[in-house]
Amino acid sequence: MNPNTAISAISRKIRGLIVWLAPLLLLTATGASAQEPEWRTTTSLIDEAVETQPFEGYDYVNPDAPKGGTLNSAVTGTFDSFNPFVVRGTPAAGFTNFGGLLWDTLMQQSLAEPSTSHPLIAEAFKYPDDFSFATYRINPQARWHDGEPITAEDVVWSLEQLKQHSPMHNRYFANVTEAVALSDREVQFRFDQKGNRELPHIMGDLPVLPKHWFEGTDAKGNKRNVAEPTLEPPLGSGPYKIQSFDPGSKITWSRAEDYWAADLPVNRGRYNFDRRVYTYFQDENAAWLAFTKGGLEDIQLENSSRRWVTGYDFPAVHAGDVIKREFPDGGVQPMQAYVLNLRKPRFQDRRVRQALTLAYDFEQMNRTQFFGQNTRTTSYFHGSELAATGLPEGRELEILQEFRDRLPPEVFTEEFSLPVYDNANAERQYLREAVRLFNEAGWVIRNGRMVNADTGQPFRIEFLGRGPTDEIIFGGYISALRKIGIDASLRIIDTSQYISRVNAFDFDAVTGLFPQSLSPGNEQREYWSSEAAELEGSRNLAGISDPVVDALVEKIIYAEDRDDLVAATRALDRVLLWNYFMVPQYHRPVTWVAYWNKFGIPEDQPEYASVDIESWWIDSEREEALARKYRSQQ
Repeated sequence: MNPNTAISAISRKIRGLIVWLAPLLLLTATGASAQEPEWRTTTSLIDEAVETQPFEGYDYVNPDAPKGGTLNSAVTGTFDSFNPFVVRGTPAAGFTNFGGLLWDTLMQQSLAEPSTSHPLIAEAFKYPDDFSFATYRINPQARWHDGEPITAEDVVWSLEQLKQHSPMHNRYFANVTEAVALSDREVQFRFDQKGNRELPHIMGDLPVLPKHWFEGTDAKGNKRNVAEPTLEPPLGSGPYKIQSFDPGSKITWSRAEDYWAADLPVNRGRYNFDRRVYTYFQDENAAWLAFTKGGLEDIQLENSSRRWVTGYDFPAVHAGDVIKREFPDGGVQPMQAYVLNLRKPRFQDRRVRQALTLAYDFEQMNRTQFFGQNTRTTSYFHGSELAATGLPEGRELEILQEFRDRLPPEVFTEEFSLPVYDNANAERQYLREAVRLFNEAGWVIRNGRMVNADTGQPFRIEFLGRGPTDEIIFGGYISALRKIGIDASLRIIDTSQYISRVNAFDFDAVTGLFPQSLSPGNEQREYWSSEAAELEGSRNLAGISDPVVDALVEKIIYAEDRDDLVAATRALDRVLLWNYFMVPQYHRPVTWVAYWNKFGIPEDQPEYASVDIESWWIDSEREEALARKYRSQQ
């Protein structure tokens, strides 16, 4: 035998032995149980019974849905990057913080069951009883679009880069100290603390990026940089590839014919469109007109009450070529609110924030602007068992007692409620109370203007918006604030400027949306933590920096069981509400969708996710008929 061959063979055996021993060595080093954890596929933080049932696909999909056709979409603003993970640049449509159309994640969060994940890049994972680490095993069929296998090294590199360059992932995976490739197909995530029940599961949300591509060079020989925006189409692993693009104006995606995961249970009957074309418009009105004419926007996810009630009065609707549908939304209703930037000194007094909340007349706006279609949001976890109700009791009260001397006394003595403008005297009552609170905080009305009692500086709020809809959302509220002398105004800017200013926290107040799940966890740091408040591009838009909030977030993350999680979340909800960090707006328990009648749609849609557009498909005969009928208008 050739000596080099013999040495190589021995070396391989030694490496194999090290890989085999690595998990055992880790168990000893971390003090974890010597019992080897079992591999899991489908996993749930809420319903353990789901884990015992083999997942063969979503019940609502048509597994034989035909492939083909084009999904046209209108987008407002512009784009200058194919890198959604860095603060700089505006990512193109189709990219998200979790990979979007181009990059798969280790697991896929279920669209049908809350807090449940199914295999995608990873075919299984395991963790010990103390949740001190998690090991993921990669599907041997997982491939990049260039045919190269997805490896544990790609996973390790992705975590390192995302934690370094993405504010969201930095907070989401804050407790992950390192990722270690145990072999080409196994990667272990090690955590800095034990007891975080959610952490092994949410590692499945990690988007996996191609290390060999990002560390290579482009067509001009320049070294790529994952920390920078780019308009070079990246290598992906997901269901679509970038086919073509016109910078800032249009991007076309084509279905990856060789997509390695096309037949996995999570994808069966989904991702049916051959092409996805996103055309950019400068404002919402132009995008809306594109939908009414057809050919540029096929599906309108409607958020305007006025338009839903009065705007669908064009020929295609009357002809039955455009259809309106409501899909029930069974998930936690998100908090949509006027977000006050607490980084501005004038918003740091709780009494000022309470006064601003009292001035919002939801009932009148719902009646006159929203056609009675909206419901007032009264919790950050509205419509779920996580919402705080009544007075705190039981385990929730025990948790809040730890912070009693640092909380508003009303937390323990009053049920939280928002003002209800239900009679002719309500406006006078609430605005009078708002003025009183301003006075207590050092602001007085002089010559009809709310000014600082010492300096005479006027109290100003510039609301930042990006389209005509914002004129409706802010209009009534601005009028109410002016009645008590506040210099309130609305500034509309284009989408790119808006995103840039919001990322830099360069605003007085904006409308924010904060989606939640039935299993809150690490993402709460991104929403409310003091550290996120200073991290540009984070989702802590309000700039909340409160030690009690920080402590409650950690209690949620390290809850020992479901009951403890629910109690800690209710405590957080109550503290957020009583501190008046935001002025809650409204929600709808349904999703409004209007679409051109070219689609095949499964009879049922997942109530938890409301609607799954990826389960739709194109009816080629109807698509061609619509194209012929409306070609002259396009």
